[in-house]
Amino acid sequence: MKGDRVEIVIDAGGTPRTYEIRATRAGRRVEVATRRGLVEVSEVTRSGTPVRTARFMSSRILALVEHPADEAG
Repeated sequence: MKGDRVEIVIDAGGTPRTYEIRATRAGRRVEVATRRGLVEVSEVTRSGTPVRTARFMSSRILALVEHPADEAG
């Protein structure tokens, strides 16, 4: 759903870095998957085709915050 977003804070050698993956168009959503030491955050279409994907090592992640889209807007 447009407006979905996920913020990821990682440890980048002493300084934290923040990344944001956002559903940019109507009908797209953001999915989070954890696989074998990796966290994969993808923006996908209605049919499930990934548009963009970001992968992070789970040992480096300090915080992962999911922000769902507002129901009203």
